[in-house]
Amino acid sequence: MSNVPSDLKYTKSHEWVRVAGDVATVGITDHAQHELTDVVFVELPAVGRVVKAGEAAAVVESVKTASDIYAPVSGEVLEINPQVVDQPALVNTDPHAAGWFFKIKLSAPAELAGLLSPADYLQQIGG
Repeated sequence: MSNVPSDLKYTKSHEWVRVAGDVATVGITDHAQHELTDVVFVELPAVGRVVKAGEAAAVVESVKTASDIYAPVSGEVLEINPQVVDQPALVNTDPHAAGWFFKIKLSAPAELAGLLSPADYLQQIGG
């Protein structure tokens, strides 16, 4: 059973969002990191980049494959997590906390309503 924290919203493509005010922190789910196996490289978007919901914003490479990470919401990238660039294994060991990828200043907060609840995400992954 995957770890699906109740304070997050989820995408069908396995990204998570934690919202505080008008800032959304983005990462990939525990389920996604299990599917990828050992993460060996993370490429993050540039601070200041404006992303649209559903747009590829980052790349994760594992020993198995490379995967695009999609922006779950639209807005400007405010901050990136340099720790996951230096220590990609954080994505595997702590995907919902230390392994976060980037923070977005929300430009369309209504998009949050289109994300999955923890219960809906669990149902999607067969949890």
